[in-house]
Amino acid sequence: MILKRISGLALSLLLVYCGTAVRAADAPTDDSHRLVQLGSGDSISVHVYGQSDMDGIVAVAEDGTISLPLIGSVNVVGLSPIEAARRVEEELKNRQLLVDPQVTIAVVQSHSQRVSVLGEVHTPGRYPIDASTTLIDLLAQAGGITSLGADFVYVLRPDGAGHANRYPVDLKGIANNKDALPMQTLQGGDSVYVPRAEQFYIYGEVGTPGMYRLEPGMTVVEAIARAGGVTARGSERRLEIKRSIKGGKTEKLSGKADDLVQPDDIIRVKESIF
Repeated sequence: MILKRISGLALSLLLVYCGTAVRAADAPTDDSHRLVQLGSGDSISVHVYGQSDMDGIVAVAEDGTISLPLIGSVNVVGLSPIEAARRVEEELKNRQLLVDPQVTIAVVQSHSQRVSVLGEVHTPGRYPIDASTTLIDLLAQAGGITSLGADFVYVLRPDGAGHANRYPVDLKGIANNKDALPMQTLQGGDSVYVPRAEQFYIYGEVGTPGMYRLEPGMTVVEAIARAGGVTARGSERRLEIKRSIKGGKTEKLSGKADDLVQPDDIIRVKESIF
């Protein structure tokens, strides 16, 4: 087929950002449109307005190029779908195939954009993301946070200079919109680390001795309740707490029911003397 040169009124250019169409006038003015970058192995759809024989789904090759009818290879690696569409338009104009090409590119399947999830999640690993993937989505893909996981996570993001910036995210603040990062799109190459929550230990005359997650403001009596309560042989009035102090040393305290539990406290519920 011999392509006709297209001139006249330019139609509104549809720019697709990972499957979501955006008009040119509404294109992002910040760097948010760069969050998804094409990489080798990705499958993308290409649509050239008025030239159906150029439409199709193509794969980004190992060398970072896509192969299109008439113009051959176009390097798109590291570009967003919007930027890749503009590059194809430039190639069509430079080769004098079209006067005013209107190109749309969308990601069909991404194999290059992955984020590592580490720490206290049920299934650590590397997971694919797209333009709409949030931090909550990613944690769900990793099976959710374990019972020992903290209420905050760290997002580690490379800065391009061989360093990584660390962003703490309070998961409890998401519902109150106190933290914007979880609602933003993650970037390929990010890492998400879920640290272990602060803990305490309890043993002696309690129903279920062991290690437990420390909740904010938890008192000794609440810690005892978490461990199944005092046994028939124990007494809430005979409590001992071993607590870490400066210098790597520990001190032994006589505990009270309304004392606040501190991280790594070791609580012992003793037998009743009666």
